[in-house]
Amino acid sequence: MNLNIITTEIQDFIDKSLQANISKLALSKSPFPEIDWKEIINQIVSKNKAKNKLPSWFETYGIYFPPSLSIEQSSSEITAKYKANLISGKAIIDLTGGFGVDCYYFAQNFETVIHCEKNSELSEIVAHNYKQLNCNNIGCIAKNSSDFLAETSTIFEWIYLDPSRRSDTKGKVFLLKDCLPNVPENLDFYFSKSKNILIKTAPILDITAGISELKYIKSIHIVAIENEVKEILWFLEKEYRGEIEIVAVNIQKEKIDTNRFTLGETKNATFALPELFLYEPNAALLKSGCFDNLCNDLNIKKLQVNSHLFTNIKLIEFPGRRFIIEETILYKKEEVKKHIEGKKMNITTRNFPLSVEELRKKHKISDGGKIYTFFTTNLNNEKIVLICTKI
Repeated sequence: MNLNIITTEIQDFIDKSLQANISKLALSKSPFPEIDWKEIINQIVSKNKAKNKLPSWFETYGIYFPPSLSIEQSSSEITAKYKANLISGKAIIDLTGGFGVDCYYFAQNFETVIHCEKNSELSEIVAHNYKQLNCNNIGCIAKNSSDFLAETSTIFEWIYLDPSRRSDTKGKVFLLKDCLPNVPENLDFYFSKSKNILIKTAPILDITAGISELKYIKSIHIVAIENEVKEILWFLEKEYRGEIEIVAVNIQKEKIDTNRFTLGETKNATFALPELFLYEPNAALLKSGCFDNLCNDLNIKKLQVNSHLFTNIKLIEFPGRRFIIEETILYKKEEVKKHIEGKKMNITTRNFPLSVEELRKKHKISDGGKIYTFFTTNLNNEKIVLICTKI
């Protein structure tokens, strides 16, 4: 960590250069010849990446930014706040500290937080930034987390970790055993240091695979921001053998949609041909696999067992997108030519043999506009197109 970066002159230069063309700036002559020009460029790039994801860091003067990869791999402030509000206590340790966003929010609900990061330079950066953020109850440990846990006599109320996929597992199925640290292998060791464990995984992890690798799972939270799943949270409690709660959360600017289910208690779906309104579950619900329960809970009907779209004749509040069905057509040449060919519209496919890109190319459909079309399959296994207006 180069403390010269924190000088007022350079910090002001970084702020004034945030809108600059980085490629041109990198090729220009440095106004600070005593400092590696690449370091300053890195600060500009990383700070720009933090603008929307980490506004508290972006807006705080004197923050030192690590290489942009650390920003990309960190939790967003939105998801960090969400998970931190679910737990509290005296002491928590983050075994995979990274840029320290999660720890910052844990510190608001815990008396003591330990940020463990084996990269000593990143650990130093994080410690500096906590001072800038006036956060004083986090201890930064630059050490392998397993070594630190083995040495400490502290029993934590919570252990938190965000295992990273090993680089040599590319192309393979994403399993927790293929990550660092190897959570399934170390689980008993972790439980000797805490009764409660919170694990964050990437959305690509299959929930069924995660359940088969872990034990004592109490709940699983699927967290989406603006209909994009960002992370899956696994709450483990030592010796817990009860039912597993599935929580699908979609955080939006104007509201938060939260749906709770019990794993294995899937209710039977009811089916119907398209009626007046169409409902598309949010991404967290789709990832949860519990969408069939919506039929009973919301008195709506499903179009087909694998289509995952719902319909009814009365408009309701719904955890996802809502549409008025203007027209339903069969996916046949003459119908497509009349209603679809060469038009401008938004396309979604659900349980349909062609992709969005293939449909656009085949039928010369341009993107955008106020028309929304769903290419899907109905309960009679007919390929259909729903032409809709978004509510």
